[in-house]
Amino acid sequence: MSAPGPRTPPRVVVIGAGVVGCSLADELTARGWTDVTVLEQGPLPAPGGSTSHAPGLVFRTSPSRTLTAFARYTVEKFTALTWDGAPCFQRVGGLELATTPERLADLHRRAGYAASWGVRGEIVDAARCRELWPLLDESVVLGGFHTPGDGLARAVPACRAQLDRATARGARVLDRHTVTGIERQDGRVTGVVTDRGTFPADHVVSAAGFWGPVVGRMAGVDVPLQPLAHQYARTGPLPALGGATREASRPILRFQDRDLYFREHGDRLGIGSYAHRPLPVDPFAVPGYDASRARNMDMPSSYPFTPRDWAPSWEDCRELMPALRDASVETAFNGVFSFTPDGMPVLGESRHLRGFWLAEAVWVTHSAGVARAVAEWMVDGRPSLDVHECDLTRFEEAQRSPAYVRERGAQQFAEVYDVIHPLQPMERPRPLRVSPFHARQRELGAYFLEGGGWERPHWYEANAGLADEARVPGRDAWSARHWSPVAAAEARATRERVALYDMTPLRRLEVAGPGALAFLDRMTSNNLRKKPGAVTYTLLLDESGGIRSDLTVARLAPDRFQVGANSPADLDHLLRHAPDGVHIRDITSGTCCVGVWGPLARDLVQPLTPDDFSHEAFGYFRARETYVGHVPVTALRLSYVGELGWELYTTADLGLRLWDTLWEAGRDLGVIAAGRSAFNSLRLEKGYRAWGTDMTAEDNPYEAGVGFAVRMDKGDFTGRAALARAGEPGRRLTPLLLDDPAAVVLGKEPVHVDGAPAGYVTSAAYGYTLGRCVAYAWLPAGLAPGTGVHVEYFGEKVPATVAEEPLFDPGMTRIRR
Repeated sequence: MSAPGPRTPPRVVVIGAGVVGCSLADELTARGWTDVTVLEQGPLPAPGGSTSHAPGLVFRTSPSRTLTAFARYTVEKFTALTWDGAPCFQRVGGLELATTPERLADLHRRAGYAASWGVRGEIVDAARCRELWPLLDESVVLGGFHTPGDGLARAVPACRAQLDRATARGARVLDRHTVTGIERQDGRVTGVVTDRGTFPADHVVSAAGFWGPVVGRMAGVDVPLQPLAHQYARTGPLPALGGATREASRPILRFQDRDLYFREHGDRLGIGSYAHRPLPVDPFAVPGYDASRARNMDMPSSYPFTPRDWAPSWEDCRELMPALRDASVETAFNGVFSFTPDGMPVLGESRHLRGFWLAEAVWVTHSAGVARAVAEWMVDGRPSLDVHECDLTRFEEAQRSPAYVRERGAQQFAEVYDVIHPLQPMERPRPLRVSPFHARQRELGAYFLEGGGWERPHWYEANAGLADEARVPGRDAWSARHWSPVAAAEARATRERVALYDMTPLRRLEVAGPGALAFLDRMTSNNLRKKPGAVTYTLLLDESGGIRSDLTVARLAPDRFQVGANSPADLDHLLRHAPDGVHIRDITSGTCCVGVWGPLARDLVQPLTPDDFSHEAFGYFRARETYVGHVPVTALRLSYVGELGWELYTTADLGLRLWDTLWEAGRDLGVIAAGRSAFNSLRLEKGYRAWGTDMTAEDNPYEAGVGFAVRMDKGDFTGRAALARAGEPGRRLTPLLLDDPAAVVLGKEPVHVDGAPAGYVTSAAYGYTLGRCVAYAWLPAGLAPGTGVHVEYFGEKVPATVAEEPLFDPGMTRIRR
């Protein structure tokens, strides 16, 4: 029998020859997928999309570790590229200015992000800002954040350089090909139809930029993207820049207090503004390249300038740089680019049309990094970087309406340079999703924040009278935002009496059918082959052993399970792999949940149910279908706050009756309603991980401290082979206690070991029971309990100590009683 021949590379069609499509062609062909066709409707090298007009500023630092990693790779790759003898990246550095105390404080926070994510930067004073940018009026500047490794990406030359490499490996690039349709058969993509012929394909990638929704509609795939126009102006020659021999020599500049940025164009200055009203653009109405020229537009992405919107920004520019007072604008346009409801890219393969991929809403800053991640995803089955923040499945159904995408996209534009608190929700459209308990929560004075479209109480003003007993330290102005000392009272009441928590927003899936057990057992890491009534904490891993999600699986009947999951991506992943006969549905919206937790939880629930809720009859991590009063419930003996209690589930129509039944019965026990702020404090005291924050697909269970949820002896499961090969962890998720009882950090701060950044905080909250702030951080393995470290909070080094977990109730006596 002859040996098999070499595998034929799959046929890939990339729609769009902007910087993302060109980068992707390079990344795919470098990995051996050489049958790549790039289709572009406009003429090359500048076909008229956002890439063609992009000013090319690359500031790498972001609150998102993923976006920062994308940008770091973009800088690394473009620095090594040249076109026509000139580099594709100019490392002139970046400078972000502060003209208000609030902005200066925020720059210290951004410097913390940079240290956490491995970007070199420093806070500098006004004199140093003026030294870096002599045109500045030093008297209006308080300081700045200087990042020497940032700079200017020359996007069109970078496209040409990457396309040359891709075509040398076998790719072809065809301009003047307008896509008119996507062919499909049996749920898979089969080709791309253009005005100049059809191109068969095994994979199609939409990298069409603000035309993404247009291509998506052809494929029957929703693309939650809103294009908006953004003002960019170029001055005439400036005497202060006279004699410039290079395109740029000074750092790219941000004046975020006025929503402005600046870059040099030789002896001229380019200025971009986000200060104006949002200018949404209908992607279905954007003219093609030739039609735009006929309308006196330079290109489809270049809309006519609106001087009235520009006037206030021009005055702000002149205030910052006196050299502009005698200058004028020489050329200007409103450039179109893409925003999503959360400001992140949209990446991944559609489950509804297999082989159809999105690489949309990507700026030049992140382009090469995104392309590498998507290429790895396509070729290897997973990106090496966690991309859950960008996954196309991340939006809830309620967040995908055109009205929602339009409104949130416009708000993302308005907030590009705003100082955003990590808990700060958007104001509109709200409320969108509410639990059946919403009316009662409002009566109790709930302070609502938003997550996944849900209104989520963080504390209740009805408990304000209990706050005096808590004796919680005061907070600085930043950490006091979206926080109240009432949370301390609610945490204390949970530890001492009993509290009701609205857990409705937590995702619930029903998995049923004759093969449900075998399917779930194969997909997850723990042993699910237990009798009905068992509840199991388990992990959804990828093939490399990374944690895709963590799940709570309740076996309610031999072939029926209730799965507590995290995001829409979990549902999508399970549906992709479910065999015939296994039925999966999201039951979240049709159900609700109350967490009843505290030492008096049994005293509250037992008189209301006909079943025995004693520890002997209803043990920890057990499930039962029963009644509470008149309400049928599924009761799970779980506790994410470290106290005795149950999660009680019922249908949405009976939710209000369930709440009222529990509330009335608990009056004599001192029951309260408690919010997410107390919940987060209590779960961190117990060391319970939050997927997506504390651990992601980049982390394996042993690093993340959840190895107890892995049963290597149960048979094969996704990720088992990789875990069997895994060596000793070089890093671990490590608990820290801040030394100062009054100190607080919030998350994403760098952690210094022996004076140097060694990791970063994931989750943090004040532990009201412990009297210290608890922070979990990714740090080198081997740091023994008692080791001293420092957490950098707004530039201050806050002492902390490595702790031994669990920090609270290590014997689990409070839960198992």
